[in-house]
Amino acid sequence: MMKQLQKIKKYRMAAVMWLIFELIAITLWQTQHNLFYLFNFSYIGTSIALGFLLFQLRYKHARRVTQFLVGTYMFVYLGLLCNENMQIEGFWYYLFTGVFEAATIHYVVAKIFGPLMFGRGWCGFACWTAMVLDLLPYKVPQQPRKKWGWIRYLTFVLSFIFVSALFLLQVKTMEKIMFWSFLIGNMIYYITGIVLAFKLKDNRAFCKYICPITIFLKPMSYFSLIRIKCDTNKCISCGKCKKVCPMDVDVTDTSRKRRNGTECILCFECVKVCPKDAL
Repeated sequence: MMKQLQKIKKYRMAAVMWLIFELIAITLWQTQHNLFYLFNFSYIGTSIALGFLLFQLRYKHARRVTQFLVGTYMFVYLGLLCNENMQIEGFWYYLFTGVFEAATIHYVVAKIFGPLMFGRGWCGFACWTAMVLDLLPYKVPQQPRKKWGWIRYLTFVLSFIFVSALFLLQVKTMEKIMFWSFLIGNMIYYITGIVLAFKLKDNRAFCKYICPITIFLKPMSYFSLIRIKCDTNKCISCGKCKKVCPMDVDVTDTSRKRRNGTECILCFECVKVCPKDAL
């Protein structure tokens, strides 16, 4: 009986994540009367649950599996094939037109209210930009963190100004421009991210300093229910968790005010290296 309970507890997180996304899928399907949402969020939820399941089974590339399942689906299928701008410009566009679909729903679920549940799990498990950047050689930062966080606010404002200008000028080919801005924007993101990674020897430099999406993610992540916590009774202060964290988070501190606390992407690298299973 005890072994069965332990197994249930072990795989609980995968089941919870699947149920959350399945609930979202069914709710949007029924309220929006569109079967696509049932497929969309069921697929994403199943992919995320699979990642958690593989992690519990100690498969070392568990998170990467989910990254590619979700990232390529959103970039290739939704972005390239369905012509949906899933970048922040697409969010502004649909917000201004008053249409609650596509990028608007994506942002509400994954980047505005979702982080209250799973923090910045989007950055670790689904982002198609990070999906590529995580393949680069500098998985562990090799330089102290820069004070360049202000750049993300600049890119956030510029994206808003860009879309606002299109509406103010009443551009007639707005949908076409949105698609091209998705292509060009992603190209800029990848080039910038790769250059920064090699320059600063940090795969996640783009996420820390440039990405405008973090403006939505950071405040909500502070209250996240799913967090990496440290059992101080088990911790031996070996420092291994801090060394492998790609986002420079002090995971040994259990408070929400810990250093870079809203930066955690739930990559679980710290959990993997902990010799005492304290995380």
